[in-house]
Amino acid sequence: MNMSIRSDLLFAALFIGVPSMAQAQGTARPDMILKEVVSGMPKGERQEVRVLTASFKPGDKTVIHTHRFPVTVFILDGAFTLELEGRAPVVVKAGQAFVEPPNVRMTGYNRSSTETLRVVIFYTSDPDTPFLDPIQ
Repeated sequence: MNMSIRSDLLFAALFIGVPSMAQAQGTARPDMILKEVVSGMPKGERQEVRVLTASFKPGDKTVIHTHRFPVTVFILDGAFTLELEGRAPVVVKAGQAFVEPPNVRMTGYNRSSTETLRVVIFYTSDPDTPFLDPIQ
C-alpha cells in the first residue's frame, strides 16, 4: 500500500470511527467531554474565538452577569457552583464541562474553603463583543 493511501486511511479511521486502526497506529484519539446543541451563536460574516483561563481562590465568586453568546467552560481543578437565574444551582467538577446560555443572569462560585478552582473558558462572539455584561 503506498504511503499516501495509508495516511488517508489513517485519517479517515480517526474521524469516521474505526478506533482499532487509529489506536493500532499509535494515533491519539479525542474523548468527547460535552456535546450540546445551543442557540444564540453569532451569525455574522466573521466571529471572534477566545480561550480564557480563570483561577478562583477558596470562596471567590464572579460578579452577577450575562453573556451575549453561549460560553463553554471546562473545569481543570476543583468544583464550580453555577447559579443561573430561575434554575437550581449546578455543581460542575474537574474533568466536566458545561455551557452557559446567553442573556441569562448568573454568578459562579468556588465554594471550597481549601481548594483552588481552575477553569478554561471558550467564547465565540461577534468581533469586539464584551466577554460579559455585569449586572449592577
